[in-house]
Amino acid sequence: MRTSEADILLVPGLGGSGPDHWQSRWDAKLPTSRIVQQDDFDRPQLEAWRARLIEEIQRAERPVILVAHSLGALAVAHSAEQLRGLPVKGAFLVAPPSSESVAALPSVDAAFAADPLEKLPFPALVIASRDDLYGGFEDAERLANTLGAELVDAGNSGHINAESGHGPWPEGLMRFAGFMKTL
Repeated sequence: MRTSEADILLVPGLGGSGPDHWQSRWDAKLPTSRIVQQDDFDRPQLEAWRARLIEEIQRAERPVILVAHSLGALAVAHSAEQLRGLPVKGAFLVAPPSSESVAALPSVDAAFAADPLEKLPFPALVIASRDDLYGGFEDAERLANTLGAELVDAGNSGHINAESGHGPWPEGLMRFAGFMKTL
């Protein structure tokens, strides 16, 4: 599948994706992409984030590819059951935080910290760093196994965001293009 054949929904994490974040840059570069806007990126509630995600998928005019970062990846993971039967063809989940890390954030709904239990009904990649301050590689490996996703080792890449030096993240875009070819 080519990017022009899909609606690419970019699902940011806590705080949203600022202008230097790779998701914002990809949004500017990929003509069929759009960022899933939440009512509150700073005090996320799982049910509200899940409802907005489903709403955006239902608005799609083409098959959907989800590209989620951090807490956005957990929003996708916690939506597995609700995504069945929707036109989602794949998910690219980057730097999911650990349950412990999420539970330590008082502004984040505790429901995000629960371990997802359902396998995703479409192909997925989980891209994880070995030195992410918000989630251990083993946590990402466990999540990938639960979701039925392939785990991609991003080496020592921090949280794979602008602060860790991944503004445009060209390696990620290449990996994403490779993933799209498998769908």
